[in-house]
Amino acid sequence: MRYIAAYLLATLGGNKKPTAADVEAILKSVGIQVEDREKLDFLISELQGKHLEEVINSGLEKLATIPAVGGASAAPAAAAAPAAAAAASAPAAAAPAAKKEEKKEEPAEESDDDMGFGLFD
Repeated sequence: MRYIAAYLLATLGGNKKPTAADVEAILKSVGIQVEDREKLDFLISELQGKHLEEVINSGLEKLATIPAVGGASAAPAAAAAPAAAAAASAPAAAAPAAKKEEKKEEPAEESDDDMGFGLFD
């Protein structure tokens, strides 16, 4: 991921055809050494001669074909349908229970510290 991020930074900076040396210079500027030169060279060779926007759009098209909901969630939804119909027939009884459930929710207070790692670790 760090090689891809550095490649994207180079292109956003105006370099239309970043080289491995360009990517390596960006990584070194933030204190990161290139650990796997083969991966970096592979990335450069795969993106050579391609427009980055087209590569990103083709990736988005591939992601669009992935189902967002798994098949396992369909069965609980089907089982919940009769229960929802029963609840709709008795709205007066369900309304007070819903109000109590809303009050029980507590805001999650979590720290957004770096948790011991950085962006490019």
